[in-house]
Amino acid sequence: MYLSDLKWRLQDNRFLKQLCLCRLSLCVLCSLVLSSCFSSHEPEEDNRSVSDETSVSDETIEYFNNSHDSIRPLPQGLDLDRKRVVLGKILFHDTRLSKDNSISCASCHSLDKGGTDNLARSVGINGAIGNINAPTVLNSSLNFAQFWDGRAATLEEQATGPIHNTAEMGSNWQEVINKLSSDGAFIRKFRKVYKNGLTSENIQDAIATYERALITPNSPFDKFLRGDESLIKGEAIEGYYLFKDYGCDSCHQGVNIGGNMYQRLGVMGDYFKDRGSLTKEDYGRFNVTGRDSDKYKFKVPSLRNVALTAPYFHDGTAETLHDAVKVMTRYQLGKPINEKHVQLLVTFLESLTGELEVSLK
Repeated sequence: MYLSDLKWRLQDNRFLKQLCLCRLSLCVLCSLVLSSCFSSHEPEEDNRSVSDETSVSDETIEYFNNSHDSIRPLPQGLDLDRKRVVLGKILFHDTRLSKDNSISCASCHSLDKGGTDNLARSVGINGAIGNINAPTVLNSSLNFAQFWDGRAATLEEQATGPIHNTAEMGSNWQEVINKLSSDGAFIRKFRKVYKNGLTSENIQDAIATYERALITPNSPFDKFLRGDESLIKGEAIEGYYLFKDYGCDSCHQGVNIGGNMYQRLGVMGDYFKDRGSLTKEDYGRFNVTGRDSDKYKFKVPSLRNVALTAPYFHDGTAETLHDAVKVMTRYQLGKPINEKHVQLLVTFLESLTGELEVSLK
């Protein structure tokens, strides 16, 4: 009964209209004082936003009236070539993609660790330490770009980055192809899937196809959205209500609960000044575009399976979800938050852990 009442509150149009009109009024007021706050968003073409130098329109009000749909459940599966998925899985776990045969894609993106390595900085060949926190590979196909700075448009393009990075795999395609070509059994298996044989493009395609299969449906919250309240905690629904009330879904929304826009880290406070020791990686999207307006902007990360992917942020400085929530409310929202609300938000975030098909591990 308790959950049904909360769900009714989230879906009642009159209640949402009052709540969202208050939020919209606050947004308009903030935009007059801090015009750069929402203009720093760069959403996907089909996402609506209360920004872009326009006034609040009827279309925007309609979006917020339906804001209980701002987070959507993941699909149960994707229609992919199963043979390519299987081949991509082999390559994803193959250490021959690295120069010294010690590192595979799975080394930094372990499926037993939420698609990450749970390190602030990943370890590459010869013990090299990376410069940025490894993002999760789970549900990465739903991101509008890859890497924190969005420098890769597709998973195929992303696959080539670590192989050539001297602090990661430190190899190149010709070296990789030479090693794999000496494995007769692998080549026969490869030719059954790709008639033109072993090429860098086909390797990228196989790995990317496997990564597209790594979606994690059936989280307790997704089941709640589909009408099944049996696995969700009441505190998680309260946390979701707070998530929307604080405005977290301004950036974290859609089917991946993020991954579809860029945002500046430190909208409401100077995160980097307070943290200190500025690095090249801290410039984010600027490193790709060279535009001053893109300094300190990063792809908004997906919150799916976030309870499994500590530490958090591009710099790995937040060790727990509790820490991450407090940092976000301070530097992104500029709002004070009490410990009870932090814990309710954490409980909601924990309800976003889904299920990965066993055969994909």
